[in-house]
Amino acid sequence: QVQLVESGGGLVQAGGSLRLSCAASGRTFSSYRMGWFRQAPGKEREFVTAISRSGGSTYYADSVKGRFTISRDRAKNTVYLQMNSLKPEDTAVYYCAATEKSRILEPSDYDYWGQGTQVTVSS
Repeated sequence: QVQLVESGGGLVQAGGSLRLSCAASGRTFSSYRMGWFRQAPGKEREFVTAISRSGGSTYYADSVKGRFTISRDRAKNTVYLQMNSLKPEDTAVYYCAATEKSRILEPSDYDYWGQGTQVTVSS
């Protein structure tokens, strides 16, 4: 198993930036594809971005493409989400997730989840 702990959320003005971190412990971090999802009040959890085990491939939802960047540091067992040009519609609880499956776009594709971190973007 792997345990995931997110940090870095907070309140930011529109146009600002935040960097989320997800620290992993347990089984070998490099065994997992990692993803970020978000869930706004009254909405379903949605895919934001994912990264391959090597870090060589990344995937983004159209809504964040060009503004968000996912990366991973294998030495630190940590995955990051750099969020720039934030918009009020980015407001949500952001979750880090890990999977050994090849599919990465749906919440059901992931086996392990963090507790989430709140991101609030004011207009």
